[in-house]
Amino acid sequence: MIRPEDLLHPTVAGLYCSPGDFYVDPVRPVDRAVITHGHADHARVGHGAVLATPQTLAIMEERYGENFTERRQASAYGETASHNGVEIRLIPAGHVLGSAQAVISWQGLTMTVSGDYKRRRDPTCVPFEPAPCHVFISEATFGLPVFTHPPDAEEIGRLVQSLGQFPHRAHLVGAYALGKAQRVIRLLREAGWDRPIYVHGAMERLNRLYQREGIDLGPLLPASGLGKDALGGEVVVAPPSAIQDRWARRFADPVTAFASGWMGVRARARQRGVELPLIISDHADWTELTDTFTELAADEYWITHGREEGLLRWCEINGRKGRALRLVGYDEEDDEAAGSDPGPEKAG
Repeated sequence: MIRPEDLLHPTVAGLYCSPGDFYVDPVRPVDRAVITHGHADHARVGHGAVLATPQTLAIMEERYGENFTERRQASAYGETASHNGVEIRLIPAGHVLGSAQAVISWQGLTMTVSGDYKRRRDPTCVPFEPAPCHVFISEATFGLPVFTHPPDAEEIGRLVQSLGQFPHRAHLVGAYALGKAQRVIRLLREAGWDRPIYVHGAMERLNRLYQREGIDLGPLLPASGLGKDALGGEVVVAPPSAIQDRWARRFADPVTAFASGWMGVRARARQRGVELPLIISDHADWTELTDTFTELAADEYWITHGREEGLLRWCEINGRKGRALRLVGYDEEDDEAAGSDPGPEKAG
């Protein structure tokens, strides 16, 4: 009888597949890596070989340069790659552009590494795809019942309402450079905001990449070279750190907003000085996590980088086998670049 630990187990470098001799989202340079998505705590530079979706490889090249790895292997959603008799199939995770779950199969055992994921609609990436497996390895960023995120359209509606109430104030929206910024822009477009949206320079390259991938962000303009008290009544999207920096002082009496699942915690919003908290997350909330567990009906659930205790208790109550994996090196929040530096970022 093959045990799950014979196929995947945690090491100091990350989750290791012994028979396949590769790691999934390793936290230090390794010979062979499978990368689930482009956020900096999962996609690191210096691996000998990287297997990922074409979009994730493009994101890594954009952020780290063309020499981010010695060898790259693009694997489209649904394709099967094989190494040392272990099959690897990438399927959509619904987190950001190109994000994937790694479905790993060997000698009749299938384990799915979710990476980061969410279940609600996102106009900038392919939705999460459930797949049968014996063991599902899940994130738990918002793994407590208190985290139930409202509909995205309602949160964007609050931003649009504020623009109408304060037409002379610039609205600065803090949003992480990969995934969240583009999602906020698309949601604004769907809400009817057709005016140019101004963006921080740190976001321009990734915005162009999204547009090359066919995601229409509408008219965007640089939020630079502007005079004092600029952009009253306009929307500016910037890294969260920038809206609290001297950079933000050039704008007209700015309304500071921040798009994150953590904005449901009032103390965090107050701590950041956020006037308009927007609860928009790229991670599954409690309901999405537990609905996913129920839908998959796996034999085991391994829970990592987040609040494992809540989901472990859910597994116990519902007669399912759960285990805290306790991988290190993954942040609770996704990707923030204050400038062009593609260093570690993590958002809600």
